[in-house]
Amino acid sequence: MWEAIGESLPIALGVLVSPMPIVALVLMLVSRHAGSNGAAFVAGWMAGIFVLGTLVALLVGAAGSGDTDTPTWAALLKVVLGALLLLLAVRSWQARPGEGESAPTPKWMAALDEFNAFKAFGTGVLLGSVNPKNLLLVVSAGSTIATATSVNGERVVAMAVFTVVASLGVLVPYGIYLATGERAAQLLEGMKAWMIANNAVIMTVLLGVLGFKMVGDGMGSF
Repeated sequence: MWEAIGESLPIALGVLVSPMPIVALVLMLVSRHAGSNGAAFVAGWMAGIFVLGTLVALLVGAAGSGDTDTPTWAALLKVVLGALLLLLAVRSWQARPGEGESAPTPKWMAALDEFNAFKAFGTGVLLGSVNPKNLLLVVSAGSTIATATSVNGERVVAMAVFTVVASLGVLVPYGIYLATGERAAQLLEGMKAWMIANNAVIMTVLLGVLGFKMVGDGMGSF
C-alpha cells in the first residue's frame, strides 16, 4: 500500500496546485453564499476525484489480476497518459498571455456569484474529475495505484490518501475562510490574482514533469 501511495503522490501534486479550481473556490468564498457554496464545492471536488480514481484503480486492477508483473497494456497505458500530459503542457505554454498582457478570467466564473449549493457541488465534481487536465491526472493516479498493489482494499485506501493530498489546494483556502471569516477576503483575493497570472507557467511545468514521469514509468515496465 505504501508503494501505491508513494508512487501516486507526485501526481497528486499536479492536482493540488491546479489554479482554476482554487480561483473558482475563492470566488465562491467572497460571494453571497460563501459558507454553503464553499463546503459544497470542496465536497464535490473530493467526491469526483475519489470516485473516478477508485473506479479506474479497481478496473485496471481487475483487468490485470493474476499478473505478477505490470502487464504490457498497463505499461502502454502509462506511456499514452504521459504523452497526453506532455501535449497538455505544450498547449498550456502556447496559451500563456504575451508580455504585458493580463491572463483573462474564464467567462463561466462570472456566474459563480449566483450559484446555489447544488450547482457548487456539481462544479466541484466537474473541475475535480471531468476537466481534461484533472481527468488525465486522476486516471494516471488510478492506474499507477492499480499496478503498485494487488489488494483492492489497499487501492481504495491509497486513493483516499491521494484524494486528500490532491485536495489540499482547495482545502487550505476553505480552512482559511473558516478560521478568519470575512477577514480572509483580502488574502484570498491576492491568492486568486496570483494563480490567474501564473496559471500557464505553473501547469506547463507540472504537466511536463508528470508527463515525463509517466512515460518513464511505462517504458521501464516493458
